[in-house]
Amino acid sequence: MKKLLLVAALATPLLSGCIVAVSDGEVDHGWVKHNGNWEKTQHDNRKKIAKLNIGADYQSVLNSFDTPEFTELVKKGDNVYQVLFFATNSKHSDGKVTKDECTPLVFKDAKLIGFGDSAMAELL
Repeated sequence: MKKLLLVAALATPLLSGCIVAVSDGEVDHGWVKHNGNWEKTQHDNRKKIAKLNIGADYQSVLNSFDTPEFTELVKKGDNVYQVLFFATNSKHSDGKVTKDECTPLVFKDAKLIGFGDSAMAELL
Protein backbone atom coordinates (compact mmCIF):
# COMPACT_ATOMS: atom_id res chain seq x y z
CA MET A 1 0.00 0.00 0.00
CA LYS A 2 2.85 2.37 0.87
CA LYS A 3 4.47 1.66 -2.50
CA LEU A 4 1.23 2.51 -4.31
CA LEU A 5 0.93 5.83 -2.47
CA LEU A 6 4.57 6.62 -3.23
CA VAL A 7 4.06 5.88 -6.94
CA ALA A 8 0.92 8.03 -7.01
CA ALA A 9 2.70 10.91 -5.29
CA LEU A 10 5.62 10.74 -7.69
CA ALA A 11 3.43 10.42 -10.78
CA THR A 12 1.09 13.31 -9.94
CA PRO A 13 3.43 16.09 -11.13
CA LEU A 14 3.87 14.22 -14.40
CA LEU A 15 0.13 14.28 -15.00
CA SER A 16 -0.33 18.03 -14.80
CA GLY A 17 -1.94 19.27 -17.97
CA CYS A 18 -3.03 15.76 -18.94
CA ILE A 19 -6.49 14.29 -19.00
CA VAL A 20 -6.85 10.78 -17.66
CA ALA A 21 -9.95 8.97 -18.91
CA VAL A 22 -11.37 6.12 -16.89
CA SER A 23 -14.16 3.95 -18.26
CA ASP A 24 -16.56 1.73 -16.37
CA GLY A 25 -17.00 -0.46 -19.46
CA GLU A 26 -19.97 1.38 -20.92
CA VAL A 27 -19.38 2.63 -24.41
CA ASP A 28 -21.60 5.04 -26.24
CA HIS A 29 -21.94 3.53 -29.68
CA GLY A 30 -25.35 5.00 -30.44
CA TRP A 31 -24.36 8.62 -30.75
CA VAL A 32 -21.38 8.02 -33.01
CA LYS A 33 -23.85 7.77 -35.90
CA HIS A 34 -24.21 10.90 -38.03
CA ASN A 35 -20.83 12.24 -36.91
CA GLY A 36 -21.86 12.38 -33.27
CA ASN A 37 -25.15 14.18 -33.92
CA TRP A 38 -27.48 12.13 -31.75
CA GLU A 39 -30.37 14.53 -32.37
CA LYS A 40 -30.19 13.83 -36.10
CA THR A 41 -30.00 10.08 -35.45
CA GLN A 42 -33.12 10.21 -33.30
CA HIS A 43 -34.95 12.43 -35.79
CA ASP A 44 -34.05 10.09 -38.67
CA ASN A 45 -35.21 7.07 -36.64
CA ARG A 46 -38.57 8.75 -35.93
CA LYS A 47 -39.02 9.56 -39.63
CA LYS A 48 -38.23 5.98 -40.67
CA ILE A 49 -40.54 4.50 -38.03
CA ALA A 50 -43.41 6.76 -39.12
CA LYS A 51 -43.15 5.33 -42.65
CA LEU A 52 -43.32 1.66 -41.60
CA ASN A 53 -46.25 -0.52 -42.62
CA ILE A 54 -47.76 -3.44 -40.75
CA GLY A 55 -46.51 -6.68 -42.27
CA ALA A 56 -43.12 -5.25 -43.27
CA ASP A 57 -40.41 -7.91 -43.43
CA TYR A 58 -37.97 -8.03 -40.50
CA GLN A 59 -34.84 -8.06 -42.66
CA SER A 60 -35.94 -5.19 -44.89
CA VAL A 61 -36.76 -3.04 -41.85
CA LEU A 62 -33.45 -3.93 -40.21
CA ASN A 63 -31.60 -3.01 -43.42
CA SER A 64 -33.22 0.42 -43.55
CA PHE A 65 -31.94 1.42 -40.08
CA ASP A 66 -28.53 1.60 -38.45
CA THR A 67 -27.77 -0.95 -35.75
CA PRO A 68 -30.52 -1.11 -33.11
CA GLU A 69 -29.68 0.06 -29.59
CA PHE A 70 -31.21 -3.13 -28.12
CA THR A 71 -32.75 -6.33 -29.46
CA GLU A 72 -34.92 -9.01 -27.90
CA LEU A 73 -36.10 -12.38 -29.15
CA VAL A 74 -38.69 -14.66 -27.56
CA LYS A 75 -40.70 -17.70 -28.58
CA LYS A 76 -44.24 -17.75 -27.29
CA GLY A 77 -46.27 -20.80 -28.24
CA ASP A 78 -45.69 -21.42 -31.94
CA ASN A 79 -44.71 -17.80 -32.64
CA VAL A 80 -41.31 -16.09 -32.58
CA TYR A 81 -41.24 -12.44 -31.56
CA GLN A 82 -38.34 -10.10 -32.32
CA VAL A 83 -38.09 -6.60 -30.93
CA LEU A 84 -35.72 -3.93 -32.22
CA PHE A 85 -35.23 -0.80 -30.10
CA PHE A 86 -34.16 2.42 -31.84
CA ALA A 87 -33.26 5.66 -30.05
CA THR A 88 -35.97 8.24 -30.68
CA ASN A 89 -36.27 10.53 -27.65
CA SER A 90 -33.40 11.40 -25.33
CA LYS A 91 -34.59 11.94 -21.76
CA HIS A 92 -31.46 11.83 -19.66
CA SER A 93 -28.86 13.67 -21.80
CA ASP A 94 -26.17 11.59 -20.17
CA GLY A 95 -24.68 10.19 -23.36
CA LYS A 96 -26.03 6.69 -22.71
CA VAL A 97 -29.05 5.15 -24.40
CA THR A 98 -31.66 3.40 -22.28
CA LYS A 99 -34.74 1.49 -23.41
CA ASP A 100 -37.06 4.25 -22.20
CA GLU A 101 -35.40 6.51 -24.79
CA CYS A 102 -36.15 4.06 -27.60
CA THR A 103 -39.13 3.05 -29.68
CA PRO A 104 -39.61 -0.72 -29.92
CA LEU A 105 -40.46 -2.32 -33.27
CA VAL A 106 -42.26 -5.62 -32.69
CA PHE A 107 -42.15 -8.48 -35.20
CA LYS A 108 -44.12 -11.70 -35.05
CA ASP A 109 -42.73 -14.48 -37.23
CA ALA A 110 -40.51 -11.95 -39.06
CA LYS A 111 -43.40 -9.57 -39.91
CA LEU A 112 -43.94 -6.18 -38.28
CA ILE A 113 -47.02 -6.20 -36.06
CA GLY A 114 -46.53 -2.73 -34.58
CA PHE A 115 -44.26 -0.33 -32.75
CA GLY A 116 -44.30 1.53 -29.47
CA ASP A 117 -45.64 0.62 -26.04
CA SER A 118 -48.95 -0.72 -27.34
CA ALA A 119 -47.13 -3.17 -29.61
CA MET A 120 -44.97 -4.30 -26.68
CA ALA A 121 -48.13 -4.95 -24.66
CA GLU A 122 -48.96 -7.68 -27.20
CA LEU A 123 -46.02 -9.70 -25.87
CA LEU A 124 -47.18 -9.60 -22.24
